[in-house]
Amino acid sequence: MPKLKTRKAAIKRYKKTAAGNYLRRHAYKGHLLMHKSKTQKRKLSRTVCVSPSDKKPIKLMLPY
Repeated sequence: MPKLKTRKAAIKRYKKTAAGNYLRRHAYKGHLLMHKSKTQKRKLSRTVCVSPSDKKPIKLMLPY
């Protein structure tokens, strides 16, 4: 059986935890930051777990 390829875009965006979950970063933190409040920017800086409905496609993109 041939090796499965890893999606390089996905490996840059998601990190697998020991419990089998995936961590992701928030969107809207890349640019246009002057009009956003400090509170909003601080909350967008945190990493969060991927929702269960998005877990299966990410698992297919990251086989190892």
